[in-house]
Amino acid sequence: MSFRRSALAVLVSVAVPVMALAQSAEDAPRQLSLELNGVQDVGGACRLTFLAQNRTGTAIDKAVFETVIFDTSGGVMRLSLFDFRELPVDRPRVRQFDLPEIPCDTIGNALINGANSCVIDGAESRVCDTELSLGSRIAVELLG
Repeated sequence: MSFRRSALAVLVSVAVPVMALAQSAEDAPRQLSLELNGVQDVGGACRLTFLAQNRTGTAIDKAVFETVIFDTSGGVMRLSLFDFRELPVDRPRVRQFDLPEIPCDTIGNALINGANSCVIDGAESRVCDTELSLGSRIAVELLG
C-alpha cells in the first residue's frame, strides 16, 4: 500500500509542472512581434535593426511592412517598404534596414503603417496586421 502512495506522489509531482507548462504555452498570446532593437550609423546611412518573433502558430512566407520614419520634430523623413522576408514559427529573426543619407540622431520615431504584403501558404493574409505587436528597446519609439 505504501508503494502505491509513493508512486502516486511521484506521478503527481511530475505531472503538475508538465501540465502547467503545457497550459502556459497554450495561454501565450498569438502574435507577430517586431522590436526595434538598435540603430547605428554605418557609411552615411542609419541602420535599423529589428528583432522579429513569429508566435502566430503559422509560418509566414513573406512579410513586407510600410514604414514611415519621422525626424525628432515629428516631420516625415522617409516612407519605405521593409521586407522582413520569411518568418518561421517560434524562431526569432534579426533583420536590418539601411536608411541612406539619414544620420541616426535625426530619427525621432518609426511607424509601421501596415503590412504591404503578408504571404502564408502562397496567399495574402491579414495575420501581419491583426496579430502585430510592436516595441522598442531603444529611445526611438516604434509606433503602429
